[in-house]
Amino acid sequence: MRVGPLRLKLQVACGDALAIGPGKADLLDAIQAHGSISAAGRALAMSYRRAWLLVDEMNRCFDPPLVETLRGGGTERGARVTASGVAVLAAYREMEDAAAALADSPAYERLRALLRDAPRPSSA
Repeated sequence: MRVGPLRLKLQVACGDALAIGPGKADLLDAIQAHGSISAAGRALAMSYRRAWLLVDEMNRCFDPPLVETLRGGGTERGARVTASGVAVLAAYREMEDAAAALADSPAYERLRALLRDAPRPSSA
């Protein structure tokens, strides 16, 4: 998320794995909207394999899993975000909002006062 020149990237770790971050949160939103991992991946310009690997990593990091795949034909196939997934996504978005509020903090103002508008040219 970007607030002026401040760019925040909230990531939650699970051991060496990334349990959830901005991309995985967007993937959960897309799965909710489209009802499948493949459609969510397409909506985010992401391959099915990449989307599936991200879902698998999230499911391995949270208990119970955040996404449930539905096998079979007809309308009962695809994927759905579980109640746990909805709760994790809501908590993550709330944390993002709290992080964005840092743009109004005195600490950010002190940092901003020392920040250049663009990097100096490289001396190399």
